Amino acid sequence: MIILWALPFIFVLFILGFFLEKGINKLLGVEKKKVSETSGKKIDRWGRGIILILFLCTIPFYAFYAMEDTTFIKWYWILYMIVLLGFQSILEWKYLKNSKQYVTTLIGLIISVFILYNIEYFISLIKI
Repeated sequence: MIILWALPFIFVLFILGFFLEKGINKLLGVEKKKVSETSGKKIDRWGRGIILILFLCTIPFYAFYAMEDTTFIKWYWILYMIVLLGFQSILEWKYLKNSKQYVTTLIGLIISVFILYNIEYFISLIKI
């Protein structure tokens, strides 16, 4: 259950992520494109679908272990971010030739993993 005081924190993270991505794209001179507009459209759809189904199917196991170990929750979502953004980065590298958009995705991946790994610390900073 999300505690109401955490919602502004999540909102701020999304806003910071949005502006960080825009800044990195501008710094690297990347024009945002979609893999779904290339020949990798089917692979993109199937890959994202398979990743989503696998992670949805593991939720019962995740819920069972989460009751015993809260660090399991953190590593579950870190693994999900690595798989999803790693897959997206590989597709961008392969199908968006002459674009460094995959670098932006990799930087986003690193930042996301850092934030998720240290989420308890960040929450303790804003907790009254």
